[in-house]
Amino acid sequence: MIPKPLQTVGKAAAVIFAGFLTLNLASTATIGALRVAVESRRKKSALPCVVCKGKGFYICKLCKGNATLQWSPLYDPVAINPCLCPTCDGNRVQRCLNCLGKGYN
Repeated sequence: MIPKPLQTVGKAAAVIFAGFLTLNLASTATIGALRVAVESRRKKSALPCVVCKGKGFYICKLCKGNATLQWSPLYDPVAINPCLCPTCDGNRVQRCLNCLGKGYN
C-alpha cells in the first residue's frame, strides 16, 4: 500500500504534467494553424520565383544534371572514379536557394 502523502504528491505531479502537456499541444496546434494561414495568404499575392520559374527546383549546378562527378584524390590520376554528386545526392535537381523550394518569393 502506498502512503497517503505520497499518493497526494503523485496526483499533484500528474496534474501538473498533464497541464504542461495540454499547454504544449495547444500552443503547437495554434502556431501551426497561424503558420498555415500566413503562408496561404502570402502565396496568393506572391510573384513566382524568377530563378526557378516557380518550380522550386532547378538542374544541379555542380554536376549539371549528370548525378555523378569525375573525381580522384590524386594530383595526376591514373584512373578517375565517378562519384555521387554531393549537392543533389544523385537526384539531378537541387532545391532553389532563392525561394527555398516554395516556388514564390
